[in-house]
Amino acid sequence: MNDKNVIVGLDIGTTKVCTIVGLVHPQPNAMDHVEIIGIGTHPSHGLKKGSVVNIEKTVKSIQNSLEEARLMSGVNIDRATIGVAGSHIYSFNSSGVVAVKGQEITQEDVDRVLEAAKAVVIPSDRETIHVIPQEFRVDNTSGIKDPVGMCGVRLEAHVHIVTGSISLIQNLIKCVEATGIQAEHITLQPIASSRSVLSAEEKDMGVVLVDIGGGTTDIAIWKDGSLVHSQIIPVGGNHFTNDLAVALKIPHAEAERIKINHGSVLAEKLNQSAHITVQGLAGTKAREVQLSLIAQVLGARAEELFGIIKNVIDERGLDHDITGGVVLTGGGALIKGLQELGEYLVERPTKIGYPAPFGGMTNLMQNPKFSTVLGLMLESRDRNTFTFKQPQVVENQSDLIGRLSDSLKSVFKEIF
Repeated sequence: MNDKNVIVGLDIGTTKVCTIVGLVHPQPNAMDHVEIIGIGTHPSHGLKKGSVVNIEKTVKSIQNSLEEARLMSGVNIDRATIGVAGSHIYSFNSSGVVAVKGQEITQEDVDRVLEAAKAVVIPSDRETIHVIPQEFRVDNTSGIKDPVGMCGVRLEAHVHIVTGSISLIQNLIKCVEATGIQAEHITLQPIASSRSVLSAEEKDMGVVLVDIGGGTTDIAIWKDGSLVHSQIIPVGGNHFTNDLAVALKIPHAEAERIKINHGSVLAEKLNQSAHITVQGLAGTKAREVQLSLIAQVLGARAEELFGIIKNVIDERGLDHDITGGVVLTGGGALIKGLQELGEYLVERPTKIGYPAPFGGMTNLMQNPKFSTVLGLMLESRDRNTFTFKQPQVVENQSDLIGRLSDSLKSVFKEIF
């Protein structure tokens, strides 16, 4: 196996660290095919709301996840594309204009206009993670995705810029490199999730991707195939669990179990007399709790989350641009009734987004909680160039004998 054709996505989340190893196979006249050959998941310790708060625990969690993926795939992992999120992420739209040097727009002109678009003042403690082109305008023609080869005298670019805290990003990279892995690329998590979940048609129609993780909820809004807004909301699946733990006065682990197995956000759809047994703190008796009470607690937090999402859409003036609706993904999207509640509160078609199928361990990965890490693996594929060994052609035996006799004849002619 050629290790150069191995790609790795590493999702360091608040609740879990997930590593996925893929093998790239060449496809003639098409995008290279990816086969998943290894997965490693391990509970995450050391992060809070997407940011590192304990380096030693974070390194240990990453090491455990990498080791599991190594054992399953049987390949050496030396580099990975990692995801970044957290409340320190800030994004905005910008534009730049340049004069075209020659008769025809070249890649050099495109590079210059992108440089002009990102020449904005950002605080010294922040760095630019992404500069994503939305559209180009050549003279008076707008809506151009690739202007190279077109004729014009004025080139304008509209871009989406994502920035993050230098120190928090460096802490994350430090944790990854402490395990002996090179952080090959850094990608914003909602962009990675969009890569694996959304189709090109959905991005063109206008869609809101809502990735509900453990510590944060990541939002990516797409319109006309371009990213127009991204934002990290500091509310995630852990907040649902904490609400249950406080309301029912039970340990966090028991609250998580109840949320996963019995959680719902629509109390009116449940049997009002249904009960479950919950275990309290150590040494206390188990007691009965109504399922409708659990739904009321989870529903209140879900209403808050969808209220924030609706405000984000309204404040950006994108109300009429989102014809494709809302796509919920991430591990937190699996709470029962979340899709129906979101559709009612955001007033848009809402669905659960599952990652597109891959080769290899497809059934295992068809889960919203793997959306980000699968997207990171695809980002790694798209940003790398691969060299594939050409298969050796075995020559026909008679041709080989014929060539040998011809070469012998030429040798004898030279001698005599």
